[in-house]
Amino acid sequence: MSTVQIVWLKKSFRLSDHPALTLAAKQGPMLPIYILEPEYWALSDTSYRHYLFIKGCLEEMAADLKKLGATLAIEQGEAVSVLRSLQKSFSSIELWSHQETGNHWTFERDQRVRTWCKENGVTFNEPLQFGVWRGSNIDRDHWAKHWDAFMAKPTATLPEDITFAEHSYKSSLPAPAALGLEPDGITDLQTPGRAAALAALNSFLYERGAHYRTDMSSPVTGESGCSRLSPHLTYGTLSMKEIYQATQQRIAEVRELPKAEKGTWAGSLSSFVGRLHWHCHFTQKLELEPELEWLPMARAYTGIRDDGDSALRLNTFEQGQTGYPFVDACLRYLRATGWINFRMRAMLMSFASYDLWLPWQKSGEVLARLFTDYEPGIHWPQTQMQSGVTGINAIRIYSPIKQGVDQDPEGTFTRQWVPEIAHLDNKLLQTPWLYQDAASLNYPPPIVEHKAAVRDAKDKIWTIKKTPEAKAEAEKVYEKHGSRKRPRSRSGAKTTRKKVTAKERTAKAQNEKKPRKTAAKKTISAT
Repeated sequence: MSTVQIVWLKKSFRLSDHPALTLAAKQGPMLPIYILEPEYWALSDTSYRHYLFIKGCLEEMAADLKKLGATLAIEQGEAVSVLRSLQKSFSSIELWSHQETGNHWTFERDQRVRTWCKENGVTFNEPLQFGVWRGSNIDRDHWAKHWDAFMAKPTATLPEDITFAEHSYKSSLPAPAALGLEPDGITDLQTPGRAAALAALNSFLYERGAHYRTDMSSPVTGESGCSRLSPHLTYGTLSMKEIYQATQQRIAEVRELPKAEKGTWAGSLSSFVGRLHWHCHFTQKLELEPELEWLPMARAYTGIRDDGDSALRLNTFEQGQTGYPFVDACLRYLRATGWINFRMRAMLMSFASYDLWLPWQKSGEVLARLFTDYEPGIHWPQTQMQSGVTGINAIRIYSPIKQGVDQDPEGTFTRQWVPEIAHLDNKLLQTPWLYQDAASLNYPPPIVEHKAAVRDAKDKIWTIKKTPEAKAEAEKVYEKHGSRKRPRSRSGAKTTRKKVTAKERTAKAQNEKKPRKTAAKKTISAT
């Protein structure tokens, strides 16, 4: 009997550019399978909306496999138990799945799977899914070059002749309630599946993305102006490589456009490519250090917010009842749609961490459940960065009032999601407590006084940040996780341009005024 190639679909719900699927198909009869793990769906960072999106993705993938003459296999249970059953059914199996940087639960589950495979003579192949590298000797100085090289490689293509193994497993997922997942307020879930992903990519690159650089800052313009590809990257309906290469093709097309038609496309697409790098740069942090799900990147900040009395503040935050209209509008919008733009994600985490002084692990779990596109590798390092516990990032505090005025100047977004105060004029919309009859509003007063709360929070953070121990630790964190455009020197210091004194600047300016005999032609190289 031929060895059956088991393709374990974790979060890679597509047929195109699927290295595990492509390589397995070349080896022999193949069985694509999704393992429904009840223990995973009982975790505090998983949710009803996550399951709905996955369910939609799998239903479309099952239809695509059917066109190839295959039936998607779905089995419920613990992963090792399911694999043990597969080995008994097919006698000889080989396992394939993409490299995953998930939460700690999946990290430990994968360790158990690898141990079982090793003990039972089963080869476990894990091709790259993103530009994220496994192992402790990651070269951060040249990481971006490796990423660019990987993304430029050809995409994986399924062979024409594929043999599928026959099976008797189910081919559909149960309703969410069967796993104890109850509706969580989602009313406008982004459409799952590859067809929706391709439509979003095309419309962004050719229609919606022209003003991406500016549109992405506000939830008003971001809903359309952002790519909206994040859940598709999370669940693998598109590969990062497919998105990158399609973007590079569009960049090349824009270069050839008449000047009058180029508009703001070049800058917007350049910014978007930068965000694709960010996706993997942050995921690499969790891959290198799985403990970042619960331990701060800089251990000096361990336990700084564990005050033991956060349940009420956490619930108020989660329900969008903080008394700050723009914060509450963003939270309610997120609850209903499962998405919000990056700047507002940063503001929400900052508000939870500084204004409410909530432990980042707790507020992080709230947001993880609400984000349809929850990607642990991005989420936890970002959560820490916005909470000031990395040791290497600036303290980022957002004024909820100023953000409301700047990002929703007409008040349209705030009024839609906080209808209790929709009748107030723009001068009072972001500060309803100043309304002369504030007691009559069906809306709570501010849970904290912003200026006083953040002043106390900054004092607590800086008390640690300025210590010699914290500074020394920050250097180590930077060496391991920091983003840098130029390599660090062998001594460990970041290479920088020579500092120019005022006297040197004056001398240079005077020399430049002197006439030159010849103008040498220079070659400019991009760095």
